[in-house]
Amino acid sequence: MLQRTLFHLGELSLPVYSTNTVIVGSGAAALNCAEHLYRFFQERGETRPEELLCIVTAGLGAGASNCSGSDKQTYYKLGIQGKTPDTPHDFALTLTQGGCTHGDLALIEGENSLREFYHLVEKGVPFPHNERGGFVGYKTDHDPRQRATSAGPWTSRFMVQKSLAQVRRFGIPILAPYEAIALLTVGEGKARRCIGVLAVNHKDAEEEGFGLTLFNAENVVMATGGPGEMYAVSVYPRYQMGAHGICFEAGAVAHNLTESQFGLASLTPRWNLSGTYQQVIPRYYSTDPDGSNPREFLNDYFPSMRALATAIFLKGYQWPFDPDKVAGFGSSLIDILVEHERRDLGRRVWMDFTRNPMATGRLEPFSLSDLEPEARLYLERSGALQETPIQRLERMNPPSIELYRNRGVDLTREPLEIAVCAQHNNGGFAVDRWWESNVSHLFVIGEQAGTHGVKRPGGSALNAGQVGGLRAAQRIAHAYGPRVPSVSEFLSAVGDTVAAKLEAIRAGIRRAESAPRRAEEVQREIQQRMTDFGGVSRSLEGAARAVDAASRLLVEIRRDGLRIERRRHFLRQLRVEAMCVAHLGYLTAIRDLIARGSGSRGSHLVADPKGILPHPALGSEWRFGPENPALREEILEVWLGEDGEFHTRAVPVRPIPESEFWFENTWEAYRSGRVFE
Repeated sequence: MLQRTLFHLGELSLPVYSTNTVIVGSGAAALNCAEHLYRFFQERGETRPEELLCIVTAGLGAGASNCSGSDKQTYYKLGIQGKTPDTPHDFALTLTQGGCTHGDLALIEGENSLREFYHLVEKGVPFPHNERGGFVGYKTDHDPRQRATSAGPWTSRFMVQKSLAQVRRFGIPILAPYEAIALLTVGEGKARRCIGVLAVNHKDAEEEGFGLTLFNAENVVMATGGPGEMYAVSVYPRYQMGAHGICFEAGAVAHNLTESQFGLASLTPRWNLSGTYQQVIPRYYSTDPDGSNPREFLNDYFPSMRALATAIFLKGYQWPFDPDKVAGFGSSLIDILVEHERRDLGRRVWMDFTRNPMATGRLEPFSLSDLEPEARLYLERSGALQETPIQRLERMNPPSIELYRNRGVDLTREPLEIAVCAQHNNGGFAVDRWWESNVSHLFVIGEQAGTHGVKRPGGSALNAGQVGGLRAAQRIAHAYGPRVPSVSEFLSAVGDTVAAKLEAIRAGIRRAESAPRRAEEVQREIQQRMTDFGGVSRSLEGAARAVDAASRLLVEIRRDGLRIERRRHFLRQLRVEAMCVAHLGYLTAIRDLIARGSGSRGSHLVADPKGILPHPALGSEWRFGPENPALREEILEVWLGEDGEFHTRAVPVRPIPESEFWFENTWEAYRSGRVFE
């Protein structure tokens, strides 16, 4: 049981929980970190390790790892099957190939990949193996080998379920629903240290103390995922807020926030349409807003049905939008054409699995025999030569159909409305080789940690989340130890901060009635700004305007407040303000990267009137500048300064370590504990 005391603030008595480590978040990365930390404390001789950590979450099971997936959600690991050799160094080369990735972190993710994969296997995640017990792989996007594996559409959900069961067996406390609203720190600059968390207990939010709860901890691990709710067009789970705003305000430095992934997904329900959803070659068409006037819009841009059908097929493992895959009627031309229909023409776009692509104009009828060899051979080897896409999908991946049926959509009868959606942020908060941020004792893992660069193989984020949780737990248990901080010292250090936050909440409620704008309205403005200026299509002029607008909005929020209907909705005010802070940080990074001459890279285009036109039939507004490869050797960091403004700087990429280790020396360093320094 956690140590519990009270903090007396005026007439209020706020609960204070004391422990060694607070893990904020309850996704696959957070739960895995808790498992490892329990084990490491136990191995160090702690008789009640469950009292040394707790999980604090706003919604158990509400995050991306439990609610998101794809046709067969990929887990990317070191290759272990077949005749093709693989090494952690080769793995790191793949992770760093797109640029802007620290080599030491990439190598650590490779060296710990199998340890974490087999940890998942032993917990019961049903990764398929052959009759010899070998885990067969397949090729995913940005993958030169067949390192990918999958447990089906819900791979990460299996990871969450199995890890949660283990956490519960260990008796690790899970406090829910508690929403973190501030990180508590002491010191300034490089001496800043995280010493706890201020959260709101949703169940007590209507009480006089607003449910405010303090967590006194030696270490804090942030694992709240990406800022999915920051975009208007998003495939993240609804209400996936992330916690980037409070990390910025605590002094944490972020990097690579410019590098988000965008790809084709259904809007209702929100789901990635990668893999077999594309490889079965469904029909794409667009309509007027009311669903009338259907048109085979892709046909106008491809020279033959063979080229069109093959491009659709290739979207399966070239799923994220990629400027390098536009030319020559590449698969990413489809993303641009979908965006053109929706954004420029105001039409809706659909995928229909009941029909093959339909021939119009000069295009010949669709035929499975008239595909490029790569597509034809894949379908042949998969036994997927049936007459219609839905029949091919039933052959290749029945769970992908059942998934939609369970969400009220019958793919055998109805189409999916689609868009190019925000799907993942490769960047996040900068971490060292132990996933510790620049703020001492503040660790960041999962998508919230920015260990990826411009491009990454599909499924590598799941591997990174597991490895990050392991590394944070190692550092905490073996370097920082099991100490539980003094309550009196903690309250002395944070009392004024908590009092100020309490007064800010009260002031926000007082201003709510006269505030000119509703919280929901402002949130929609932020979301639309991010989709318009931080999405798949960007420009320097647009990003600069967006930064100015975001800065003005933050001033207005803090001056005028946000309108809410009831007192208990004060959390909406806090969330929208934190989202405004976060989107200002993102847009500042986007503006400054474009100003450095980055060009189009990763999963976004940068407009250039003298640049490349994706297709002669598109307008000049679609011209984009090529990537500047020289900038692959640097990473753009962004932080919130003491002056209240966001600042950026470019830092060199750390190379992949080339050091070699002698066993006896490593053994001695391990026994002495120096390997954890």
